[in-house]
Amino acid sequence: MSTAIPFVYHASYSQLALPRTHRFPTTKYQRLYQHAIAHQLLFEPSRHIPCAINIEALHDVHCPEYVNQFISGTLDHKAQRRIGFPWSKQLVNRTLHAVNGTVLCTQLALAQGFAVHLTGGYHHAHYDFGSGFCIFNDLIIAAKTAINSGGADKVLIFDCDVHQGDGTATLAQQYPDIVSCSIHCAQNFPSRKQHSDHDIDLNKGCSDPEYLEHIQQILPYLIRLHQPDLIIYDAGVDIHQDDDLGYFNISNQGILARDTQVISIAKSHNIPLAAVIGGGYSRNEAELTHRHSQLLIAANKVWLYK
Repeated sequence: MSTAIPFVYHASYSQLALPRTHRFPTTKYQRLYQHAIAHQLLFEPSRHIPCAINIEALHDVHCPEYVNQFISGTLDHKAQRRIGFPWSKQLVNRTLHAVNGTVLCTQLALAQGFAVHLTGGYHHAHYDFGSGFCIFNDLIIAAKTAINSGGADKVLIFDCDVHQGDGTATLAQQYPDIVSCSIHCAQNFPSRKQHSDHDIDLNKGCSDPEYLEHIQQILPYLIRLHQPDLIIYDAGVDIHQDDDLGYFNISNQGILARDTQVISIAKSHNIPLAAVIGGGYSRNEAELTHRHSQLLIAANKVWLYK
């Protein structure tokens, strides 16, 4: 084994007070972090703690008026409700650190070949509004930062969350060097789909063999077609058969196989991979932690061994 996996985590990710009936599993980030350290999937010396993102970096991708209204707590009720969270200073603090965490994750991946962020994947955030628990689009911001810094000429966002990355799709249209691919459930949120550079619409009930076959075919094709210098991978586990907000029939073994495939393909092409954990919704915290941990198991199995 060469070295431990570099990872990004900030305590604010799970420091969000929500109503008891709220469906967002805010504790899952802390639980995954603790589980990963306890089971030696990650090691504390390889942890990187992000600072809050510079507001100008948000203005570079998002409407400045929207950014400023969110930070100051002056968004109107309809816009805040569309995001899905009640506004609070905790939410602002968490958001600014989490978005920069994905930026940091991509920087680590470019330097070391692979890195993982224990949150991220805010793919429903559009230019001037947030949606579906997503406020600012960390995937686009991180990709654009990597390109602007000279770390990459072309970035592929490979989104395997069960929900289409509609915000990523619309934002990526502005940047020819950012390629968006979304593999998602056709019958799931959002009801109005946008046009990614590549959309793979799969039907409700999609099972392990069909899903994994698509992954195995599409990712090598995208690499040949676009020749990216960096892949940002949204490893959402809401594809799971028991996810509260997903309609696929993917098992724990299927999630592990998917993550293993993606990491293996990136490694075989010598392309740096920055992974974010994406969506996953369950009131069973232990089960949700186990699902997200498949990414870390795959990374230890594939990336760290020659």
